[in-house]
Amino acid sequence: QVKLVESGGGSVQTGDSLRLSCAPSGRTFSSYAMGWFRQAPGKEREFVATIRWNGVTTYYTDSVKGRFTISRDNAKNTVYLQMNSLKPEDTAVYSCAAALAFTPNLGLPESYDAWGQGTQVTVSS
Repeated sequence: QVKLVESGGGSVQTGDSLRLSCAPSGRTFSSYAMGWFRQAPGKEREFVATIRWNGVTTYYTDSVKGRFTISRDNAKNTVYLQMNSLKPEDTAVYSCAAALAFTPNLGLPESYDAWGQGTQVTVSS
């Protein structure tokens, strides 16, 4: 069973930056894509960004374009989310996920096979 572990969350001020990391716990694996989702209190889980196995093809939700950058290190099976110019509305629990095989819609949580437990990001004004 693939397990993922996130790190790098925390409490910051508006305009600050954070870098989230997500790595497998235990055995390594190959994935078609790895993504980040977030969930704020009282809201549904929201797609943030995803990156395909080639490390080049990326997709972002509109609200983070130009501020967040997703990247991956295939040798380490690790995915990163660099978050710049953070806003209070970015406050949420951020979870990483892995799609182990091809899936057509990487914006949907059900397209992913493995998840991490999440890491809290809090942005205060």
